[in-house]
Amino acid sequence: MLVLFALGDFAFNLYWQSVMLFLLFYYTEALQLPVGWAAATYMAALIWDGLVSLAVGVLADRHREQGYRRYLTRGAIPLGLCFVLAYLPPVGSGGSAAVLAFVTHLLFRTGYAAVNVPYLAMTARVSSHAGDRALIAGLRMLFGTAAMVTVSLGTVSVGRWLTGGTGASAYVAAAAVFAAVGSLILLLVGWLVPEREAPAANAPVSVRAALAALAANRAFVTLNAAMAAITIASTFLSKSVLYYYKYELSNEQAGQVALAAMGLIGAAAVPVWTLICRKAGGRVTWFLAVAPAMLLLGWFALVAVRDIGTMQLFLVAIQLLLTGVHIVFWAMLPNTVEWGERATGARLEGAVFGLAALLQRSAIGAATGLFGLTLGMIGYEANLRQSAEALEGLRLAIAFVPLTCVALSIALMMASPLRRQAHAEIVAELAQRRR
Repeated sequence: MLVLFALGDFAFNLYWQSVMLFLLFYYTEALQLPVGWAAATYMAALIWDGLVSLAVGVLADRHREQGYRRYLTRGAIPLGLCFVLAYLPPVGSGGSAAVLAFVTHLLFRTGYAAVNVPYLAMTARVSSHAGDRALIAGLRMLFGTAAMVTVSLGTVSVGRWLTGGTGASAYVAAAAVFAAVGSLILLLVGWLVPEREAPAANAPVSVRAALAALAANRAFVTLNAAMAAITIASTFLSKSVLYYYKYELSNEQAGQVALAAMGLIGAAAVPVWTLICRKAGGRVTWFLAVAPAMLLLGWFALVAVRDIGTMQLFLVAIQLLLTGVHIVFWAMLPNTVEWGERATGARLEGAVFGLAALLQRSAIGAATGLFGLTLGMIGYEANLRQSAEALEGLRLAIAFVPLTCVALSIALMMASPLRRQAHAEIVAELAQRRR
């Protein structure tokens, strides 16, 4: 059943990866919306996603004794329909088309949060064993990567096969196929995956009270702050790849190959990091991953890499290491539920995953904004030959921004109270309290 539960992440990533990889391109190229409007509304929808995730998490906690599976069985089909609607060409043109595209995007984000946050919260119910949670995190990453490959390779090809073209109708057709598959998987997870009996519910918790309890949860705060730092580092690095290959290495296509290689090596590394996390524990695995990453980033700051092969090896190595951090985060996040329950008396499952989603979205947005600001500071000019100073500034930014964030994550994880045996002791203590 752990495998079936983790398969749910394949369904969610059919939606998430499609929106992340293709929706902005679809807006500007297929619908021919102004790029400024498309980018601004895309970022606004991302922030909305995070805010709705928090609200859904708090709401789910108020009714957690009824279980989380019902959110999947009731929401799977509406979510699929909202996803297709986001790709449906709007009626009209100009401003009305742009507004309608924004509204359908917000509708999809709302539906996604309403189903995804309860699914994530189920992680705390499927098993209370830290090793099982590490296994689930690894399986979820494998299925998520499989979905990314499916969406990357299948969107245009499936759409062309169904419609005979590559225009807006092709995207709608591909979205319909992904929605059908995703909805079916989520229905199966909701119908078949059992949840452990929920502990007795607290009195209804307001958003303010939930935020106060999470702020007092040191395990949650340190883990999410550390992961936000890593998210900024990895997002900044990934955003810079195509720019560095195009302007420094004069080979934009090789940059696309590098991004694909990063995804594949990340998938290949998942089983190894999952095993390490189960054997060594989350904190130790985090340090094992980020310490070599710091050395690699320091090396890149000192050495001007102008060789495509060397750059690809550097990026693949960084991706391999950061994959371990992502597994640790998703393995440890459910453990903060029990730590917070012992520390504050409030068991918050939905709110933990809802606020974590908000922080993740905020970190991605911050990294994107920081990268744009960096390009402006170094004197970047689009589609022109860059000055030597601009290229050197880009190289140093690629090194020092992620390096600073990775170092910050180490300091934050050192402050985490979730040592290897601590969670098992907390679970036993809470079980004794409930008797």
